[in-house]
Amino acid sequence: MTDGQERAWADLAPRYVLEAPRDEAATSVRPGAVISPRDVWGRDAALIVEVGSGQGHAIIHAASSRPEDDFLAVEVFTAGLARTMLNAEQAGIENLRLVEANAPEVLAHLLPAASVTELWVFFPDPWHKNKHNKRRLVTAEFASVAATALRDGGVLRLATDWEQYARQMRDVLDAAPEFTRGFEGDWADRFDGRILTAFERKGARAGREIRDLAYVRRSRT
Repeated sequence: MTDGQERAWADLAPRYVLEAPRDEAATSVRPGAVISPRDVWGRDAALIVEVGSGQGHAIIHAASSRPEDDFLAVEVFTAGLARTMLNAEQAGIENLRLVEANAPEVLAHLLPAASVTELWVFFPDPWHKNKHNKRRLVTAEFASVAATALRDGGVLRLATDWEQYARQMRDVLDAAPEFTRGFEGDWADRFDGRILTAFERKGARAGREIRDLAYVRRSRT
């Protein structure tokens, strides 16, 4: 991290960062380490979780424009979380928390079942080489933990600029029994709550089309 990011972590982490009990790895979450969203945010409100939040551009914009909702940014890169905290402080945001941890473990072990209203997966690493495809986040296993964390009627929103990955995401979630499509046709309309980031502009300049998906958590009964 830069000196500024180091200072941000020291000064702002007590205010913004959730300390997750660890398992063996530095970014793991120990099973049974579940939090109470009401205790963390001090109220009962819709909870929106972004996994792979990067430097926080999307979730900062959302948290500032939706003060009635609560937000959690999940990221494994400390520098990105530090930048997110700096921007949150500058914007006076109070309804955002961050956790430095692996996303599937946050969904499986840290968040209570059926506690999440929306789950965002925007531009995850495409691991575009065939030999690396197995490292992709969105798999049948991820769909299962996402379904556990989402409340009935909750929405899983995804976006990517890699067509092959978009098709894999769609195949995985179409096959997941806990989800139903929240769109008609091949792809969902662009999610209005997703701001245009520099990362997205870079993909567009390279000629890659942005594809959105949205899936609704089926009722458990």
